[in-house]
Amino acid sequence: MNSRSEPRILQFCHGYDGPFLDCARQYASLFEGSGYKVTTVFLTGAADPQVAAGCGSDEVLFLEFSSKAVRGLKLGAIRALRKIAAQRDFAFCIAHRFKPIYVALLGTRLPVIGVHHAFGDYERKGRRLFANLFSKRLSLLGVSDAVRDDMRRCLAQWPADRIQTLYNRIDIATLQAALVPRAEAREALGLDAQAWVVGNVGRLHPDKDQATLLRGFAQALPALPVGARLAILGKGRLESKLKALARELGIADQVDFLGQVPDARRYFQAFDVFALSSDHEPFGMVLLEAMVAGVPVLATACGGAREVVEGVGMLFPLSDASQLAQGLERMAALDDSQRRVCAEHMLERLRERFSDQAVRDTFWQLPQVRALVGA
Repeated sequence: MNSRSEPRILQFCHGYDGPFLDCARQYASLFEGSGYKVTTVFLTGAADPQVAAGCGSDEVLFLEFSSKAVRGLKLGAIRALRKIAAQRDFAFCIAHRFKPIYVALLGTRLPVIGVHHAFGDYERKGRRLFANLFSKRLSLLGVSDAVRDDMRRCLAQWPADRIQTLYNRIDIATLQAALVPRAEAREALGLDAQAWVVGNVGRLHPDKDQATLLRGFAQALPALPVGARLAILGKGRLESKLKALARELGIADQVDFLGQVPDARRYFQAFDVFALSSDHEPFGMVLLEAMVAGVPVLATACGGAREVVEGVGMLFPLSDASQLAQGLERMAALDDSQRRVCAEHMLERLRERFSDQAVRDTFWQLPQVRALVGA
């Protein structure tokens, strides 16, 4: 294949597990109507036509390396990407996470925009040295101001305009169309049709801090509607400990551990409140998903979650079960009119800041992008 006649963008992703397939879609959508075609390359993961269809790109390639094969120097991946780049006229590369950034810089001569989805990616001295070595070709994006500021702290000598924020976003209309109505969602999840339900979705992992959520729910329970329940969707290594904590708190009969639910965001209308208790969440896509569903949100006031929720939801200090409990009590006191107003404000926030169109407009104004396209 020779695509040198077509100006292209190379999008290089580590894999398509979890939220990263939608991340690929999000970044491909930035180039709609731009005149550029997008080639998305996945470093790991078997070739999958459904994945190819889901990332909204003009061309999708699967390198199919194993996790073991991309440890160390990653020479095979570097050779494979070099071959792809030689056959296409790429203007620049967008690489998600550090390994693809590393491979893209060593395997091509392209300018690389590195996208970081987590904190601490440049805590390691070796990574800082690598980024500094390629600083003329590399610029960075964080998925929130919190992630951006973490990178600026680690790469203190970099000009601020080389490390910017580009928020994660959501296809509002597509998700709205996919939402399962409240009664059907409750039935599918096995939840009481009449109960007042607090929802939480995420790995059962220390980073998600469901222990604080359980403690806050237990404190709030006497003031919540009779029959109130907490539904936790997800699985992970803390499941047995969290179930033991629920028993210790005397709320085991009011907590539903529902395990991994495929495409859980379709069922968010089953919840009366969505609560995220994460420890320094880099962004919090589940918050956007709850907002699309019109569900009031309560989140930890740290990391990227503050940037999503502040002004349209409630925030509580990290690990503060008492403040979380007070937030739940205030949420339970909302009447139908207040919930409608809340839903309208959340939808407005989504359209203004976290929609494909809003972020597309921001992307093309970023200084590193304007420099690459000659704007």
